[in-house]
Amino acid sequence: MKTRVEHALEHLKESGVRITPQRHAILAFLMDAMTHPTADEIYRALEPKFPSMSVATVYNNLKMFIEAGLVRELTYGDSSSRFDADVSDHYHAICEKCGKIADFSMPALEEVEQTAASRTGFHIRGHRMEVYGVCQDCFNKVEQPC
Repeated sequence: MKTRVEHALEHLKESGVRITPQRHAILAFLMDAMTHPTADEIYRALEPKFPSMSVATVYNNLKMFIEAGLVRELTYGDSSSRFDADVSDHYHAICEKCGKIADFSMPALEEVEQTAASRTGFHIRGHRMEVYGVCQDCFNKVEQPC
């Protein structure tokens, strides 16, 4: 049985993309990460193993993974983009204190897409939903009144 990384690498090879050790490492890191890392976080995690790799290499590979449909870029205002290798339909809860992002699932919002299409005339391709609050770790750090 093939892993997600192996399937993704096979998809890239079929598209004519050469699989370098750095490309493989970036993809594997993303697919194993549950933290929705930034490009800088990916670079810092892999730099000890690939000291000659640059941040530009990470960004270029992320762009290619996005174009191949293997990764989603998550942008939230002024903060750095985060990257998610889970391209299934799911949603994000975002901590307003530390920036942690947690995935959650719920029934697809197909009715919302259909309503948007009928009311606007748009051909809807998808949607994104985030909820904001304070994660349990940050909540526990705040002194609770007696």
